[in-house]
Formats: sequence, C-alpha cells, structure tokens
Amino acid sequence: MLYIAQSLDGYIAREDESLDWLLKFEGTGDHGYAAFYEKIDTILLGRRTYEWILRNVQSGFPYQGKECYVFSRTFSGQTANVTFVNQDIARFTNSLKQKSGKVIWIVGGAEILSPLLRENLVDDFIIHIAPTIIGQGIRLFQAGAYEMSLELIKVTQYNQFVELHYRRI
Repeated sequence: MLYIAQSLDGYIAREDESLDWLLKFEGTGDHGYAAFYEKIDTILLGRRTYEWILRNVQSGFPYQGKECYVFSRTFSGQTANVTFVNQDIARFTNSLKQKSGKVIWIVGGAEILSPLLRENLVDDFIIHIAPTIIGQGIRLFQAGAYEMSLELIKVTQYNQFVELHYRRI
C-alpha cells in the first residue's frame, strides 16, 4: 500500500529533500494516520528516506515495533529498528506478500515505487494532496514502462488536505 502526501503538482519533496512546504500544514490533526498505522505491520523504505528520517526526526525512529526493511546498495545487516535489503525490490516485496500479515506500507519515493508498479505489486494508493504548488522537486511517480487502471474507493477531506484512496483494478 502506498500512503503518502504530495503537493498539488505531484512532488513529495523539494530537490534538497526538504518537506518545509508540507510541514507548515501540520498541527491540524493526524489526517487519518493513526487509524492507517494500526492496519500495517511491515514497512518498506528506500535508503534516502531512511537517512532523511535519521537526520530529521528528533523523537526517535517513528516505526518502532513494525517490521521495517530498507532497500540499499550500500548498507547491509540490521539495526535495532530495520533490516537492510540488497535484493531486487519487486522480488523481495512479492515474497513478503506471500506471507500472512496485515498491510505492507511503501514509505518513500519513486525509486522504491517504480519497480513495484512495473510488477503490479501495489494494491492500494492513499495519496494526500497538500494545498500547495511547489513547482519543482522530487516527483512521486517517475516516467516508466508501467500503466495501470485504478478504482476510486474513497475521497476524504482533512482540513485543507484531500485524501484520495484508489485500488488497483
């Protein structure tokens, strides 16, 4: 499952990985995050997202108690909170999906998402649209050799944000 926020023009971060445009809207409720978080048990992160968390989240690792995998070509082994994976993203994720459990949450951007989209491994998309246009940055979706049809499941408004929930057909 992809659960993420983006600007109205499709960016998840500035080029320098800053989320200043998004964080200025915090403080107006959790936008359904707590209910979502209860549904998941496994989290997939890219190395850049993992490193961003380590640099910017002062309250400690936010996903403690969940099974967390970080895809990396440079890190290996594990820490108290994550296991580093040096395998093909799609193949590894497909093996996780074969196991019983709750929901796998894809945290991070297009480098993790694109291979999963190519292999039709993303079932649900919950995208929060922030009420801002930032003009450039890191896109949620990379250009690529994938196409899929989605069904709109639900639209929810959280203050100035809109949450779009789509399911792959």
